[in-house]
Amino acid sequence: MVQINVLEKPIERIKKTCAMVGIAEKFDRALPDRETFLEGGVARGETRETRLTFDGLVYLRRLLGKE
Repeated sequence: MVQINVLEKPIERIKKTCAMVGIAEKFDRALPDRETFLEGGVARGETRETRLTFDGLVYLRRLLGKE
């Protein structure tokens, strides 16, 4: 059986972006909330990796802005 994980690449891209801007530790702390958010997007039918990456970065920015 083949398992397709549409969140794998967007999460990896978000992780790399966080590392580049020096907030890698915040990436790990926010991962559960961000995964839940991205899973909601997939449930609504979004499967484009670029869109999921962008939405995940925007969501992360909102989460970190509350800290």
